[in-house]
Amino acid sequence: MKRLVLILGDQLTPALSALRAADPARDVVVMAEVRAEGTYVPHHPQKIALILSAMRHFAAQLREAGWHVAYSRFDDPDNSHTIAGELLRRAAEHGATEVLATRPGEWRLITALDDMPLPVTQQPDDRFLCSDSEFAAWAEGRKQFRMEWFYREMRRKTGFLMQDGQPVGGKWNYDHDNRKAAKPDLFRPRPPRFDPDATTAEVLDLVAAEFPDHFGRLRPFRWGVTRANALEALDWFTQNALQHFGDEQDAMLVDDPTLSHSLLSPYLNIGLLSAHEVCAAAEAAYHAGKAPLNAVEGFIRQIIGWREYVRGIYMLHGPGYADQNALGADRALPALYWGAKTDMACLSHAVAQTRDLAYAHHIQRLMVTGLFGLIAGLSPQALHEWYLSVYIDAFEWVEAPNTIGMSQFADGGILGSKPYAASGAYIHRMSDYCGDCRYKVALKTGPDACPFNPLYWHFLMKHRDRFASNPRMAQMYRTWDKMDDVRQQATLSDAEAFLRRMDTGKMV
Repeated sequence: MKRLVLILGDQLTPALSALRAADPARDVVVMAEVRAEGTYVPHHPQKIALILSAMRHFAAQLREAGWHVAYSRFDDPDNSHTIAGELLRRAAEHGATEVLATRPGEWRLITALDDMPLPVTQQPDDRFLCSDSEFAAWAEGRKQFRMEWFYREMRRKTGFLMQDGQPVGGKWNYDHDNRKAAKPDLFRPRPPRFDPDATTAEVLDLVAAEFPDHFGRLRPFRWGVTRANALEALDWFTQNALQHFGDEQDAMLVDDPTLSHSLLSPYLNIGLLSAHEVCAAAEAAYHAGKAPLNAVEGFIRQIIGWREYVRGIYMLHGPGYADQNALGADRALPALYWGAKTDMACLSHAVAQTRDLAYAHHIQRLMVTGLFGLIAGLSPQALHEWYLSVYIDAFEWVEAPNTIGMSQFADGGILGSKPYAASGAYIHRMSDYCGDCRYKVALKTGPDACPFNPLYWHFLMKHRDRFASNPRMAQMYRTWDKMDDVRQQATLSDAEAFLRRMDTGKMV
């Protein structure tokens, strides 16, 4: 009997476990462009275009390799526009009674496949270097899931930057060397841009017609959509930008949205690159003398450390993880996240860049849009849906732990030992955003003070019972207690006045 082999838009890997378990002589690959996957949150148009174009190119590659591919285009009049509906349609069409799939990266889809009236075998997604069972075994019995200890285990397992069982250079982590500000540089190498081919051009027209109201600019579209494009982007990064990655990884500049970041996460997350080959390329650059250890270690840590770690957290804690709200934050997402005018230059720049590129690097997400959400008490679920919507590399397995856990502390400390709360001083130190801002980062109170300053203290006081005993936060509370009553009251009053203005829809 024929079987269907489901390939999702983030599973564009020829060695996918579902394909390895299938037989091209009898089984039928099912790929489907469905409205449900583009609208369960309002995904950025460039994200939709990337996935649809990459799917079409991958389907052609499978056909060339001898697979029978039943491909549902978006404009197919018989398209049911759900994954489950297309599986049932293709099963009836081909007389298939079973589905092979690689386990999806979102509980929403895992549940949908579990609920199918057809038997569905979900193979493990072994594109990740740490399996679900391995992560569960590592986590068992631990009071804290510290990423650093997990990362060291992954270094030992993979052998990256290891020599005779010890870390190359004698240290596991060079993050202390990677917290530098950056300066504008007209000669900084710029990442490659890929001109749309005929397939991508057709997809862009489709996305423009079908998703006109989604936040974000569709054109210009310069992302790669094939394995060859992704390999070119990887080679460019290791040859041109990796050497500066460590120094600039936490910096932010108004006129340089990418700095020395790799922009490889979209290709990793849809399957055009593997984590192993990306890390191997970075390690090879180090051994060839093309990039320093602090840069290469920091980059590899993001992939085999952080990327694998957050996926492990997501899969370990199940479908309810994204619903957590340990701090009880419930403020609605203000319109500035969707591009409404704001006098806060850092947020204005970060959101505008997101609108135009479907991209912002991790510090812009954590310490600008995420930090504001945390100290302003925005709903973590609203922020979770926003991040999932607007970024080209956002899939729930990676986005939810970064938002619910790291950024908003809504998981109550499962992922991080303290909230990433800060005043405007951090943004000022790591960026040039404050220079053209109406607000003054040096002012702590008053109508011209940077809103991050009073909101920071307002957040700490609101949650003092929870955080005052945290050793990593005790100094903050001692600093507050040394302030005189007049300044304390002015600070809290300014924060509450700001929040009232924002809640009533006024520009802030």
